[in-house]
Amino acid sequence: MPKVAIIGNTSWGNTLGGLLGDNGAAVKLWARSAAEAEERNRGSHSYSCTSHLQEALDDADLAIWAVPSQTLRENVRQAASYLASRTLLMSAAKGLEVSSCKRMSQVLAEEVAPHSRGQICVLSGPNLAKEIARGLPAASVIAARQASTAERARQLMESSRLALSTSDDVIGVELGGALKNIIALGAGVIDGLELGDNAKGAFISWGWSEVISLGLALGARADTFSGPAGLGDLIATCSSTLSRNYQVGYELARGRSLSEISASMPHVAEGVATTLAVHRLAKSQGLELPVINLVYGILHEGLPLSRSSIAFSDLAAAHR
Repeated sequence: MPKVAIIGNTSWGNTLGGLLGDNGAAVKLWARSAAEAEERNRGSHSYSCTSHLQEALDDADLAIWAVPSQTLRENVRQAASYLASRTLLMSAAKGLEVSSCKRMSQVLAEEVAPHSRGQICVLSGPNLAKEIARGLPAASVIAARQASTAERARQLMESSRLALSTSDDVIGVELGGALKNIIALGAGVIDGLELGDNAKGAFISWGWSEVISLGLALGARADTFSGPAGLGDLIATCSSTLSRNYQVGYELARGRSLSEISASMPHVAEGVATTLAVHRLAKSQGLELPVINLVYGILHEGLPLSRSSIAFSDLAAAHR
């Protein structure tokens, strides 16, 4: 029986815990406090919860970080001394660290022992947690620099509810998962302003071409962005009301402030912070990304929102 540690008492962490526990793995989910762990253990689950990090990671075949991207580094630092050399290390977070503009696998690599860096992999795809928790089918990609690492993780995780493929394009898989959140924020704005599906379709296509341009500049492969960890994730996140990023954009367009929306949400909308990092990355690469710049302006520069503030003629001209 494989042993899996999940770091993060989040909706995604608990969904993965249930998925893997139902699949026969011995799963320990780590929560920050004894009260959180006790509350979680009172429910009926195929996994258990603990507030002791060493207990969760003891002899684990796979450790999964299902935490917000901006707290990943702190969580890895806490766990690093308890990691066995054979343990696979997986990031299930979709974002970029604002302070460094680094991907989650890069953060992991900086915080674990050198001998563990070959064990790092990432999970990404169209993974709306509530759907998977309900038993609905989904697909994801596990990416690692070494094919054998990704394949080991796939064998540990695959189930009838989650079809998994593997990739060695870690950069593309991570950027697809992180940057699609920015486009989903904008898609929510379009719907909140009631600009219509034609406008939203154009906006998404322009935005995705910008994501691909940045991805290629940073070393990703173009074909990754047409797969489940790219286009698949984009479609799900831009069209579902279950998407936090879409909901943030929608509520902004309906007149609520970002601080008010964030305070009312029990979970993090990763795209808000990721937009900051991507704005810096684009500048460093000398790229003009009008759609992403527009979302950045809405979120972080107080751009007033109205139908006229979404200048479609300008966006279209930039993408001719």
